[in-house]
Amino acid sequence: MNKVYNNAEAALFDLKDGATLMSGGFGLCGNPENSIQHLAKLGVKNLTIISNNCGTTNKGLGILLAQGQVKKMVSSYVGENRIFAEQFLSGELEVELTPQGTLAERIRAGGAGIEAFFTPTGFGTKVAEGKETRSVNGVECVLESALRADYAFIKAWKADRWGNLIYRKTARNFNSVMAAAGKVTVVEVEEIVEVGELDPDQIHTPSVYIQRIFKGENYEKPIEQRTTRPRS
Repeated sequence: MNKVYNNAEAALFDLKDGATLMSGGFGLCGNPENSIQHLAKLGVKNLTIISNNCGTTNKGLGILLAQGQVKKMVSSYVGENRIFAEQFLSGELEVELTPQGTLAERIRAGGAGIEAFFTPTGFGTKVAEGKETRSVNGVECVLESALRADYAFIKAWKADRWGNLIYRKTARNFNSVMAAAGKVTVVEVEEIVEVGELDPDQIHTPSVYIQRIFKGENYEKPIEQRTTRPRS
């Protein structure tokens, strides 16, 4: 039952070209930094990545784009990434832009075993082109399919050795829904404790969704946009 691996290299031993990945985080908050860095080191290519955005030009998932490792992004926005914008506009990168709430629900549905759902978000826009539409209770809706991935890379604060997880405040973001939607979910954490040490009422993701755990190191936790004001 011990799911603990020594590091990212050990936990990602079977990753191959062409994989579909989910990566937690919102901007640079809650990014699985160690997993992303090891993906860059591995050099695997033709990746399809499902993530809210693609980091920034020089941080997070952006380093994979810069190295030409990403074939397709399923995201809610281009964000603060110049390379993402350039590759998108040039046609080099395939991009499936999805409204943010719809993206979260598509991932949640994938983890819950729901194949598709109707939502009014995006009806009558380019988002709905080529998709089934239907009036539900008088509301025009578009059919959206669930999202799943070969691997889900997530970041949590604490875990026990079985894989029960606690996230740290807003760093929970997309990590919790992605944990259930990966065939193999790899979680990196800041602290690993023994089974029974976590308060059951405080656990955000139960261990049943987790296959591999490792303790990350050298977390940078960069701030995407630092805004300060002069001290009085």
